[in-house]
Amino acid sequence: MASDPIKRRDFLKVSAAALGGFLLGVGVGWVAKPVPETAVKPGSMEIKAYFIPSTPIEEPWVGVVHEALQKAAETYPNVSYDWTENVPYSDVPRVMMEAVDGGYNLIFADVFGCEEEARDVAEKYPDVFFVFGSGLGPMEPNVSVFDDWIHEPAYIIGAIAGKLTDSNVVGAVGGYAIPEVNRLINAYKYGVKDYNPDAKVKITFINSWFDPPTAASAAQSQIDEGVDVMYAERYDPFSVTSPLGIPTFGNLKDQYSLAPNVVITGPEWDMWPAVNEVISMINEGRWQAKDLAEWTMMAKGGARLAGWEGPTDSTWHNYKERLDPDIVKKIEERGIIDLVDKLIKDIHEGRFRVPVDETVPVSD
Repeated sequence: MASDPIKRRDFLKVSAAALGGFLLGVGVGWVAKPVPETAVKPGSMEIKAYFIPSTPIEEPWVGVVHEALQKAAETYPNVSYDWTENVPYSDVPRVMMEAVDGGYNLIFADVFGCEEEARDVAEKYPDVFFVFGSGLGPMEPNVSVFDDWIHEPAYIIGAIAGKLTDSNVVGAVGGYAIPEVNRLINAYKYGVKDYNPDAKVKITFINSWFDPPTAASAAQSQIDEGVDVMYAERYDPFSVTSPLGIPTFGNLKDQYSLAPNVVITGPEWDMWPAVNEVISMINEGRWQAKDLAEWTMMAKGGARLAGWEGPTDSTWHNYKERLDPDIVKKIEERGIIDLVDKLIKDIHEGRFRVPVDETVPVSD
């Protein structure tokens, strides 16, 4: 974990009203189309990509970006990729300059804790492409921005939790109470309440991006208060929920293998559509500083429900064979598969829009 205590996500509030017009054009066709592999035009420049994250590469948010950049290097013959890791925010601007001096011309960086300093560096190198994990907007001519917008599948797991709970108390363990995390936990809470108005939602923020012991302790405290379904927005409540057979949802990556007896699914982020768009813009000579948010939502394949293959026996990595029998029974008896299938269709077809609420969620 990065030693700098500054929180990764900026506290800039993005109102649902401001996002409304943008979101209108996002959902078309309920099956997410695969991202086409764009041919490299003759004469395309050599792209040397570099990634600067503020945490270890195994932290899920960072890992998703890293995997997408690895795929870019495998997909495009004119792309190479290197990275560092665990860079404190105070050092990110310096590492950015070192990367440029080293010949890298496409810099991805987590700058949530050093927004202005990172932009000052980018301004000095107008011929270098910068793509920032950021709470602010793009900056002409050379800074595009991204974040994970996985609130849609977060709502779906909330609906599942509301249907699965017997105690009518469900939980969520999050990182920091800031916009990116808030919109996920609020979406989860909306899903719970929409499908079980009597349910209560317990929420704990551990004030860290990667502190497994603290996350596990927070989960145990919630379980002691009656929580019988858990959303692990941070890693690792699984070590607590697995021995107890408590239905659990992962986050950012497909994490079922970490506790196959209890992890049903979770909001999954795929950064490949956004990275592919960045590389394509450069190769096709159409680069522009842009917000890549729509490439990280469900309509363009940037967000999904982990392991979902449709309402078949293979759904959620053969859930009938791996989940605790009591969880399987509830899924079957309470119509969870049909519910999920309908929600996914409705979101993709634009029939239902998940609220974007970045206010600080509170426990019931």
